[in-house]
Amino acid sequence: MKTYLKFLIGIYLKSFITIFLIILSLVIVLNILSEIEFFRDQNVGSFFPFYVSLLNSLDLIFEMYPFIFLLTTQYFFVNLFNDNQIQIFKYSGLKNSKILSIISGTCFILGILIITLFYSLSSNLKNIYLEIKNNYSPDNKYLAVITNNGIWIKDFIGKEIRIINASKINQNFLIDVLISEFDKDFNLIRNVKSNKIDIKDNEWVIYNPKIYKDNDTKTKDLIKIESNFNYQRIQNLFSNLSSLSLIELIALRNNYKQINYSTTEIDLQLQKLVSFPLYFTLMTILAAIIMFNTKRFKSVIFKITVGLFFCVLIYYLNNFFYVLGDTGKIPLVTSVWAPLFIILIINTRFILTINEK
Repeated sequence: MKTYLKFLIGIYLKSFITIFLIILSLVIVLNILSEIEFFRDQNVGSFFPFYVSLLNSLDLIFEMYPFIFLLTTQYFFVNLFNDNQIQIFKYSGLKNSKILSIISGTCFILGILIITLFYSLSSNLKNIYLEIKNNYSPDNKYLAVITNNGIWIKDFIGKEIRIINASKINQNFLIDVLISEFDKDFNLIRNVKSNKIDIKDNEWVIYNPKIYKDNDTKTKDLIKIESNFNYQRIQNLFSNLSSLSLIELIALRNNYKQINYSTTEIDLQLQKLVSFPLYFTLMTILAAIIMFNTKRFKSVIFKITVGLFFCVLIYYLNNFFYVLGDTGKIPLVTSVWAPLFIILIINTRFILTINEK
């Protein structure tokens, strides 16, 4: 490997580690305040909120990576500009475009490593975090999961325990449902079987139920039962996908399809993960363009401020398209890749003249 290549990659990686550690420290400090508030009435050790905060911090960092790469690139060029190293490279025949291609390639490789390694680690830690928080949550006795055997719900109403299994979910209806009701000692009270249950509200409407109790079977037109779950709550339970690895996301998507549950959020998450290495690279190129075009300004704060302005702008642009995709206004693929295409057009417009800077 050529000396200048090692030198540039080395500086970029050092800049990346520096920015990463700074952002991680800020995230941990801010996150620990909310965890202290959550556990203030719980009997836990003084170190416990910090431990829980650390588990959740990597997931928060993952969402901030596009902006970490932008700030990393700015910090990288600040170091080159301050020591006039950029001029030395220029006099040696190393063009700005070559420097940009080196750090862009480094960024893309880092992006792949982040998606394959860092994301797996952060999702596992997030899963542990959610389990811990659930144990200290007042709702920890309620449970809803989706498997290849359908949707399973564990519900407590008064002194009764209900285990509900449905083969599918269609809008606000559970399809092909079996409800087993037990007392607090798990003695079976009755089984209720129905082809369709309306779960729009907490008062479930069971159509044409067959009730099995004490070796007797009864059929009714309609009955109603109270539940801690409704359609909206069940949707929210399955909306936190950051605790699942890529393999788990794909497996969950298959389970969703089997029970006719919407895979929109999973598809959106998978598309985002696939697009991230390119996203990181485009943010790196954008940061380089900003630094080259503001090189005549001596104020580092001004340059960083311009970068942060674009960070905020791109963040809201992405969220706008994600909402459109999640609500079905535009195709999912468009919602993820359209913002990147816009950034690509902007980068292409300015990168053609980067060697003149």
